Amino acid sequence: MPKQPSLPHLTVRAIRARPVEVPLNFVLGTSRDVLRRVPLLLIDLETEEGIAGRAYLFCYLRAAVPGMVSLLSEVEAQTKGETVDPAALAAKLGRRFTLIGVQGIVRMALSGFDIACWDALAIAAGQPLARFLGAEAKPVQAYNSCGLGLMDDMGALAAEAEKLLAGGFRAVKLRLGYPTVQQDIAAVQAVKKRIGGGIALMVDYNQALSADEALTRGRALDREDIFWLEEPIRHDDYAGAAMLARELSVPLQIGENFSLPEGMQMALDLAAPDYVMPDLERIGGVTGWRRAAEIAAAHRVPMSSHLFPEVSAHLLATTPTCHYLEYVDWADALVREPLVIRDGHAIVPSRPGNGLAWNEDAVARYALPL
Repeated sequence: MPKQPSLPHLTVRAIRARPVEVPLNFVLGTSRDVLRRVPLLLIDLETEEGIAGRAYLFCYLRAAVPGMVSLLSEVEAQTKGETVDPAALAAKLGRRFTLIGVQGIVRMALSGFDIACWDALAIAAGQPLARFLGAEAKPVQAYNSCGLGLMDDMGALAAEAEKLLAGGFRAVKLRLGYPTVQQDIAAVQAVKKRIGGGIALMVDYNQALSADEALTRGRALDREDIFWLEEPIRHDDYAGAAMLARELSVPLQIGENFSLPEGMQMALDLAAPDYVMPDLERIGGVTGWRRAAEIAAAHRVPMSSHLFPEVSAHLLATTPTCHYLEYVDWADALVREPLVIRDGHAIVPSRPGNGLAWNEDAVARYALPL
């Protein structure tokens, strides 16, 4: 387990959960869905000492919002008056939710609470989260993941790729999963022609393929100088992933659907991926991320992030096998100081905590009724 930093004394007073829905600057068409707006859940952990910790969750569906809010109400009931000690609270809440299972939206709610706890502790210590966890708040290389969804117009796709290089990005991600492999390759070639050499191009299938189809399309992509091939098959088919990693030259990236660090351990024990990219709300918040980073280090596997760039930037700065930060601008409209990208790197903020502070006017504007 990672070394536990010295924790300031804080006491849980209340948890406030506020749903919002923000429009995307780029329509994101994936093999599974087309996203034009995203429902987010803003979390404020209030302490008796007057310090607040913040986090947000991606709810995926509006229908999931009431359940996540209700679960956070139960978290509040179970932790009110308790000392803010993330490991101890995670253990207590794990016992409380054992019978229903710490999976799905239960895991997401607990992760959001954990992130807010760590934010409050770092603020109380007067340190950026990265430094509070024992690392320097160094810039982290990032790729732009805001757009490049499935499109019929290859010219429009290429033009969008060029737009995503603003801010000095040297890496972008393209969604694939067109009806034919020829269309996938046409999309790759259109984007690569527009962005030119020296730009890393990641591709993501969002679990669209069977293992056999992934092998066929992966072999075609082997000839296209792709930086990584992400989630081509069902996320928990680790045997299939191990086969693809053996057979293909393009590196295999998985991990956004790892369920807690144990899921990542299982995948790496089977030698499934070349790279991993855990998701903060699925891996178990900051506490789960720190355990996952140790597992990746033990296996010498490069580790990237999935979504939540504001907090993930701090955590990647603490990760021994730090690779890439996935940048999305979804929360920019909601925060007072958005994450800064400079020369293709996320600049970890020096202010105490994880850097999240809400723009209350924007929160009111984008609020979702419960």
